[in-house]
Amino acid sequence: MARLIDTARTRLQAGLDAYRQRWKRRGLLWRALRARAALHAVADRTAAIRAQDILCFVTVRNEGLRLPFFLDHHRRLGVRHFLIVDNDSDDGSPAMLAAQPDVSLWRTSASYRGSRFGMDWINALLARHGSGHWCLTLDADEILIYPDWQARDLAALTAWLDARRAPAFAALMLDLYPKGPLAQAVHRPGDDPVTVLPWFDASGYSREHQTRWHNVSIRGGVRRRVFFADRPAHAPHLHKTPLIRWHWRYAYLSSTHIALPRRLNRGFHPGPLPTGVLLHTKFLPQVLEKSAEEKQRRQHFTHAERYDDYYDRLLANPDLWDPQISVRYQGWQHLMALGLMQAGDW
Repeated sequence: MARLIDTARTRLQAGLDAYRQRWKRRGLLWRALRARAALHAVADRTAAIRAQDILCFVTVRNEGLRLPFFLDHHRRLGVRHFLIVDNDSDDGSPAMLAAQPDVSLWRTSASYRGSRFGMDWINALLARHGSGHWCLTLDADEILIYPDWQARDLAALTAWLDARRAPAFAALMLDLYPKGPLAQAVHRPGDDPVTVLPWFDASGYSREHQTRWHNVSIRGGVRRRVFFADRPAHAPHLHKTPLIRWHWRYAYLSSTHIALPRRLNRGFHPGPLPTGVLLHTKFLPQVLEKSAEEKQRRQHFTHAERYDDYYDRLLANPDLWDPQISVRYQGWQHLMALGLMQAGDW
């Protein structure tokens, strides 16, 4: 009898959780619908999107130095159209983006923080243009790689996932950094940022299964080691689900860390699925100027006051390299050997 009662309670709780998640997702979709009013088309080429095209969705602000390489890399991977929201850039990048034949561009002056850090805008575009497509959602400082990425493009990867009815692909965000003070690095438009930021933390990553969202939470790397050693629970999450075969009923909840419905978050669970890495190029030398601006704008964190010390440490132009932990990036095979990426059955 006790076992039957426990089973009934478990089923009831699961039903209540699923009900709450459905209403949460509907709320996010409603926010996205309202957020569309803040987006003003600069160059709308979405009529050229074909049924099998892989799409990439991005929100940017003053990323003119990163964008040339970002676009070229993901074009080589197989992205056929970029749908980009520009949040009031003043560095000339909107004109550059508007001139690209495979880019559709929207502009907004609305609050980045008020739009849930751009995700309301992205959810709006995903719902309108992404349904039925494999959609890659990135930040401009993220470069996607995965096992054998130079030989097998995203069309091959997504066809493999489709054949196994896998709706999503997970990737670890891996912070890259230079050796020496951040300001000493030199980066020009079009440069491969990995040549400027060739180091990363090879160890020090924790994983925790979270039943609420059916995901594996990953923290660690250089930002936890240097900036959040005394409060590791505030360190940034590194797990992401950037690639999803989208449906208009889906929504991102927290950046690309969490998506709804929850079955989309299982990419890091043990099993046959491969995982990738997002090479995170935040620590290019421009991070000092951006940190000073963002500390004043207070648009990047829910609890912005918690991160004043984080910005102050960045503005001090630190050397993030550590002789015991830092290793030089040598390619995807190296990341697999370190356990930061897996091939699964791919």
